[in-house]
Amino acid sequence: MPELDIVTDTRSATPPFEQLREGLRERIASGALRPGTKLPPVRTLAASLGLAANTVARSYRELESDGFVETRGRGGTVVAPRLDAPHRHQRMLELTREYVAAVDALGVDRAEIPGYVGRV
Repeated sequence: MPELDIVTDTRSATPPFEQLREGLRERIASGALRPGTKLPPVRTLAASLGLAANTVARSYRELESDGFVETRGRGGTVVAPRLDAPHRHQRMLELTREYVAAVDALGVDRAEIPGYVGRV
């Protein structure tokens, strides 16, 4: 199992599950965690980070929902394979629709979107 080298800051305004999710997402996106890499079991990672098991489980669930990992029951959680071009395109459309809907709900002008995306 890989050494994840993730630290959560309990004083941060960002909840621990988001800190963990973002840390894992960054490692997956950068290729540091490659497709097929098995992640530590929830309880193991929770113990090593000093977090509640539910916190780690939530991070894993959200990563799975976003397509970064797959849960294989007793086989554990693994980094998902990269999507091929047609599936990647479809997923980008889905995510864009969700994002634009959230922007609309905030009452922000869609013309402002590129400025926000550029800051990420």
